Amino acid sequence: MPIKIPDTLPAFETLQSEGVRVMTETVAFRQDIRPLQIGLLNLMPNKIKTEIQMARLVGASPLQVEFSLVRVGGHKAKNTSEDHLLAFYQTWEEVKHRKFDGFIITGAPIELLEYEDVTYWQEMQQIFDWTATNVHSTLNVCWGAMAAIYHFHKVPKYTLTEKAFGVYRHQNLKPSSVYLNGFSDDFAIPVSRWTEVRRADIEKVPGLQILMDSSEMGVCLVHERVCNRLYMFNHVEYDSTSLADEYFRDVNAGVPIKMPHNYFPHNDPEIPPQNRWRSHAHLFFGNWINEIYQTTPYDLEEIGQERT
Repeated sequence: MPIKIPDTLPAFETLQSEGVRVMTETVAFRQDIRPLQIGLLNLMPNKIKTEIQMARLVGASPLQVEFSLVRVGGHKAKNTSEDHLLAFYQTWEEVKHRKFDGFIITGAPIELLEYEDVTYWQEMQQIFDWTATNVHSTLNVCWGAMAAIYHFHKVPKYTLTEKAFGVYRHQNLKPSSVYLNGFSDDFAIPVSRWTEVRRADIEKVPGLQILMDSSEMGVCLVHERVCNRLYMFNHVEYDSTSLADEYFRDVNAGVPIKMPHNYFPHNDPEIPPQNRWRSHAHLFFGNWINEIYQTTPYDLEEIGQERT
């Protein structure tokens, strides 16, 4: 089944050109099934790029998914037009009455700030608490994952001496996990962050299970059975050129930056990079959505009731 998104969303034509099946609202209405309700809280400055990355992976599912775009109300986007936001986004205040089968919270380029110094931190705390009662399963990504695990468990983040940047090998620590079904024992995932969370702090918290890690980059994916939370600290959703875009942006701005590790062929930035994580990105999102489908209540209003 295809993903249902607005016909005029910029991601629509991009996804169609890539072979991702997308559906108009008219066609979706004729199908006598309940689509999964997946929300995306998009905290990234370039919202269109992130929409495409996430919709590409969510839309690869064989299930019908209704994809809702959400933003924080207490922050004004600088890199996305107000027309785009008004046309395709709702604020969290506008959707907080709803229930979602799945909800994705993205990263944000604010990781060097203390959480309490983030201008919309109070709203983020409310959103995290809301997911416990209104969302069946939440996927927190990069800064979103660090912020969520800090909010719920006070797991701290640590500033790195240099940016963790490149494509690193990761290990499958729990092959029996439904979220790693079909995963190789060893696989590549892009990393781009200035901070980290540490295994020792996570292992102190009952109920947190580390599913993926890297000998060089540390913890990558954590599962929490309570509220079906996932914490993904790296960027499995990245495009082939995402790290290159970040690298050339900093180079052109005169910002000191090392070449991304194990990314450009022969460490030559003139050679286009190859995507070595795409299959596992699709596999991970497919496993997540399948687990939601298998366990979410048919009646959306029942979501969260078993936790009260």
